[in-house]
Amino acid sequence: MNFDLTQTLCFGIAGNFAHHLEQAGENADFVHVTTEAENAPKGLFPYYVPGSDRFVGTYPLSHSHIRYPQNMERNAHLHLEAEVCVLFDVTYHDQKVVDLTPKAFAAFNDCSIRKEGAKKISEKKNWGPSSKGVSASFLPLTQFERGGEMDPFHIASFVKRDGQLHAYGEDSPVLTYNYFYTQLKNWILHQLNHQADFGPLEDLAAIIQQAGCPQQFMISLGATSYTAFGESVFLQPGDSLSVYVYDASQNALQDIEAHANGAEIALKNASVLQQHVI
Repeated sequence: MNFDLTQTLCFGIAGNFAHHLEQAGENADFVHVTTEAENAPKGLFPYYVPGSDRFVGTYPLSHSHIRYPQNMERNAHLHLEAEVCVLFDVTYHDQKVVDLTPKAFAAFNDCSIRKEGAKKISEKKNWGPSSKGVSASFLPLTQFERGGEMDPFHIASFVKRDGQLHAYGEDSPVLTYNYFYTQLKNWILHQLNHQADFGPLEDLAAIIQQAGCPQQFMISLGATSYTAFGESVFLQPGDSLSVYVYDASQNALQDIEAHANGAEIALKNASVLQQHVI
């Protein structure tokens, strides 16, 4: 698989897992955003736009570290957000995005600052290098539809602090995303071409044009709900983070947890992201 993430336009999806926005304290941000259905995602947001002279032009992805925001004196309300991301080839017609062809998927940490007063979602998503996490191990994807490679996969996440391992996000089958596969792809295509600059959302068609209509997008599909620990505990320097996108038909959750705790277990058909907060 040949791709260069430094040249890939990167988006995330807000509100695609039940209860996540409530737990993150971000429901109020979307109070004026109207969706097509009650369980529909709230919107797409950019967090990396190659060539942009704004803060989103800084490459934020790391396979190994999350850099704690400077000048926060450990007071940043920083959350791990465990997700799956999908790399798509993009087809354009008349400067509109008309198709997305799946190529690969991986474990992703949409690490976010919870801060009041941010006007756009993107302002909570990119505070410089190593403010996001993506696994170095992408898995091939030929079908973004039922019966494809992703069907048996789950998302799990953990934080290790002071020698103690804690489940941070709920172990979640990807099939429990509110919108997934064809329904999600159609929603994404509509948002890319029609989402307006409104409230916390941005004009995506304009951003795509400004980025020169890149040939690949990477889209993270939304964060799982938190455990009680994850909801109430923010990240600090010294924490070790793990996100697993794993085939639950070939790996037991207890083996995933043991791996996160340092056991040398050979996982089968899994994308693993492990980071340290520095």
